[in-house]
Amino acid sequence: MPQLPAETRPHARTFLGWPPRGPVWGPYTGAVRRDVAAIARAVAAYEPVAVLAAPEDAAEARAVCGGAVEVVRIPVDDLWLRDSGPTFVVRDDGSVAGVDLHFNGWGGKQAHPRDGAVAERLLAGLGVPRIDAPLVAEGGALETDGEGTLLVTESSLVNDNRNPGRSRDDVERSLKELFGVTKVIWLAGVRGQDITDCHVDALARFAAPGTVVLSAPPPGAAPDGVWTRVYAQARAVLAGATDARGRPLEIVELPEPDPAELGERGADFLGCYVNFYVANGVVVVPRFGDRRADERAVSVLRDLYPGREVRAVEIHDLAEGGGGIHCATQQRPAAREVPGGGPLEERAIRR
Repeated sequence: MPQLPAETRPHARTFLGWPPRGPVWGPYTGAVRRDVAAIARAVAAYEPVAVLAAPEDAAEARAVCGGAVEVVRIPVDDLWLRDSGPTFVVRDDGSVAGVDLHFNGWGGKQAHPRDGAVAERLLAGLGVPRIDAPLVAEGGALETDGEGTLLVTESSLVNDNRNPGRSRDDVERSLKELFGVTKVIWLAGVRGQDITDCHVDALARFAAPGTVVLSAPPPGAAPDGVWTRVYAQARAVLAGATDARGRPLEIVELPEPDPAELGERGADFLGCYVNFYVANGVVVVPRFGDRRADERAVSVLRDLYPGREVRAVEIHDLAEGGGGIHCATQQRPAAREVPGGGPLEERAIRR
């Protein structure tokens, strides 16, 4: 059975998307591209990185990202490869496959003629087998400890804009079959407050089996605010939950930056440190401009990921789109070594 590995497992490569010029980012496209390039360069110091870009954008992507980053000629509508790209799993024989979760623009909220085809096109270019998922979801809706436990939000997955008429139990059965997990911990989330319907990767993440990092409200947050209630519900569920191996969960809170320290920000701005990305030898975390909160986030993650460097990257413009570093990245795990031989060989990307 395929298994969704923990993000801490060694990667073969990280993928990102190069936002095209057009209505999605409009006059901010150049600034957002610089944020994508900054993430790509930070990760490329530790593992191979490929950026998906339309053929007409490939030259600029190479120039801005630098020579350490490969550019792959696959057009995208937006930059969020975590959601539009394939979610990679490892099969029993150690080989890698990709799950196509049928990206539909986060429940029809954004046009996706290119992004809807990204998973299938990328897997074909890689020569990686495609698993046709029996449900609609996004990679940011899934968080695993790599030992049989999956964290998800009900608001995103059990939603008629993605999986009409399907019950939570029905969706859970599909998740277990697709990703080789034995326990799903459901957080309520909230519908309609952001484009993702509350993806779990901006709420709660596994730092290790038995340890969950939870995004906590910023100073001065209204106790009855929507996101404060989402946090409180998630904390209550996690405090009473056990993982697939019966362990209680240790909760480590990671407070969001103080909005008063960030200057003028749009309504969709995602000031969330929990949306960090774990690559080979490094944790890449956003930096927002609240110096105290930025430093605290780096310190907490250093404690949680001993042996990895922690690098902070400023993503002010990218975060205005409601996402973060984790949303922008998607990892391809390294193939397991096969008994009696070396690692399974995998085909290179066709440019």
